[in-house]
Amino acid sequence: MFAAGYSACFIGAMKAVAGKQKVTLPQDLAVDAEVDLGPVGQAYGIAARLNVKLPGMDRAQAQQLVDAAHQVCPYSNATRGNIDVQINLV
Repeated sequence: MFAAGYSACFIGAMKAVAGKQKVTLPQDLAVDAEVDLGPVGQAYGIAARLNVKLPGMDRAQAQQLVDAAHQVCPYSNATRGNIDVQINLV
């Protein structure tokens, strides 16, 4: 559930940023979220990876968009400093 929510939220954040930057997103964009649960010391921890696909976009422009979306996405803001989050442009 966390992975589905994060990926959907991140897509929304990318759409919001793209609108402000007047950038057209590809129709077939995708965010595949992977979540790891496992032991961390005496407790359990969580980590997340977002694999972002923006086919046809210039790589530098796509990276800038992903970086900006990571700053405004509510899930990114909630997890920042609390869990390991990797965002990969694939």
